[in-house]
Amino acid sequence: MTTRRQFVAHSAATASALAFPLVAGAQPKTVKIGVLHPVTGALAYSGQQCREGALMAIEDINKSGGIKSLGGAKIEALLGDAQSTPQAGSAEIEKMNEAGVSAVVGAFASAICLATTQTAAKYNLPHVVDVGVADQIVERGLKNTFRFGPGYRKCAEVAVANLHVLNTAAGKPARTVMIIHEESLFGSGTANLLARELPGYGYEVKEIIKHANPTRDFNNIVLRMKAVNPDIVIPANYYNEYALLVRTMQQQKITPKAIYSVLGGAASSYKFVKEFPQAANGIIDCNHWFNPKDKRSAELKKRVEAKGLFFSYEVFMTYTAMRLLADAIERVKSTERAAIIDALEKSAFADHIMPYGATKFVNGQNLGAQPLMTQVSKGDIKVIVPREYREIDPIFPLKA
Repeated sequence: MTTRRQFVAHSAATASALAFPLVAGAQPKTVKIGVLHPVTGALAYSGQQCREGALMAIEDINKSGGIKSLGGAKIEALLGDAQSTPQAGSAEIEKMNEAGVSAVVGAFASAICLATTQTAAKYNLPHVVDVGVADQIVERGLKNTFRFGPGYRKCAEVAVANLHVLNTAAGKPARTVMIIHEESLFGSGTANLLARELPGYGYEVKEIIKHANPTRDFNNIVLRMKAVNPDIVIPANYYNEYALLVRTMQQQKITPKAIYSVLGGAASSYKFVKEFPQAANGIIDCNHWFNPKDKRSAELKKRVEAKGLFFSYEVFMTYTAMRLLADAIERVKSTERAAIIDALEKSAFADHIMPYGATKFVNGQNLGAQPLMTQVSKGDIKVIVPREYREIDPIFPLKA
């Protein structure tokens, strides 16, 4: 865990680095923002990707003149590591509050966000949730909490409705489903929602299997899959487990009519597609995705890849969440927490690369947020639904 001394020392170093070129004249104060993610532990890859997105947004904001309504004040990142646990995330919020941050962006995982938003609420500290899909995060009446992206209820509803459209158009070849999910709030909540939605469309949920994080061996689960022989496999898990599950299916020659992910940790990941092209081919995912028709998406992707990184949803979700926060601070011309919360509540932020339109928060949830449906095709990831963002026609069921 970062000690308070290291935390403050890092902040001071960042502040002096920002201030140095301005020494000759009067300097506006920096705007301290907490950037909190699980950069160590089981979720480290995703947390590091999120942090990169936040820092790229801060770099862009500062380069284009900082917060202009505050005299060009630069944003100063105070970095925190949630160590992949809710408890460590809460402890970092305590330190960030003590260090005087005006707001926090984070903290990727649902279980961590549930804890960090609650702790931040004690101090009326604005907390913009970058990913965290559990709907409990925004359903507890916390006035400080704002989620820019969609929650898992919305994602599950969109995924099941679209599955039914695809299946009906193909002559209804798929009738049975198996759900495999990770055990935390994200996976369990998503699986419960799917189990509730699917029967209403005439699908039989044959089995729901949960697994621990981390899981290093999926052979038993895949043997069970072979016995159940579902038409559709729906995984809901984080990157490492998702990739291992699908690779194990490939090794054991299990080819369902579709691997149809809902918030699949690797399904719409360029990293997965590059490392395991055969296992990834044809996978459909309902997930956070950028607007492919906006040329700024391609420009940001190019910049991320120039750093040797993959343009994953963690990067662009946190990048956009930071820009949303900066927009609120710009409009309210203040670093006061209550003023920022008020500005976020009234946000109509639309200068972004997501397929959402203008932002509209109701009880902390952006009502315009929606997932897109993607499919892996020819070593790339393309949008298939909805039609206004479509890049290729969907293939369903998968040809063996």
